[in-house]
Amino acid sequence: MRFAVLGSGSQGNGTLIASADTYVLVDCGFSLRETERRLLRLGVHPAQLSAILVTHEHADHVHGVGLLSRRYNLPVYLSRGTLRGMRKPLEPAGFLAGGEQMQIGALNVGVIAVAHDAQEPTQYVFSDQEQRRFGLLTDLGSFCERVLDGYRDLDALMIESNHCRDMLARGHYPYFLKQRVGGERGHLNNHQAAFLVAELGWQGLQHLVLAHLSSKNNLPQLARQCFVDTLGCDPDWLQLADQDSGLDWRHIA
Repeated sequence: MRFAVLGSGSQGNGTLIASADTYVLVDCGFSLRETERRLLRLGVHPAQLSAILVTHEHADHVHGVGLLSRRYNLPVYLSRGTLRGMRKPLEPAGFLAGGEQMQIGALNVGVIAVAHDAQEPTQYVFSDQEQRRFGLLTDLGSFCERVLDGYRDLDALMIESNHCRDMLARGHYPYFLKQRVGGERGHLNNHQAAFLVAELGWQGLQHLVLAHLSSKNNLPQLARQCFVDTLGCDPDWLQLADQDSGLDWRHIA
């Protein structure tokens, strides 16, 4: 199994997970042309995609979903709440709900319900036929034991490290937006994300990727240092997925 990131941040998100000839795209927050460009940069033609999974209806995650799915006749799976929240019409191939699992080609997908300011947001854990496990966990403001249980025993994890608490507090966002971002249904800050990984146990991870970093309320070096301080890990081992370059393919042995 391997994974790559088309881009991660408030201007567009997309994560690609592959095993054998199965390619699953989670979210598509870019224009059709930009999505095609970013996929080709990773050596994947859009027609090779097996399915698109959607986490929630915010524009930075769904902007290109409809166009991409129609252009290449790709099945889309999402929660019923996410479909209700979509501004543009979409005909899904099926619905997902927290606690369920589904098989897409060579990949098994576990669906995790999370706390975010959306209709019915979900995140995903992927496993292949050799039981290698990759967890994707972004866009949540808090977590409970149920979420932790869903992400234990991973081989690789991509987790949101959205903002620095101090930068958000001192920043220029209006009060209501600060409350939204930093609230229980907002986004994980650096300390929350690092604590979550510490709770899961990180020593067995082959890859730990920090994602969805805010361009206004965070800095890569702050996120990285928070994880180093909390986990005691090597800073060079941590990986960051950014808005422009995303992250090149990472293989899970």
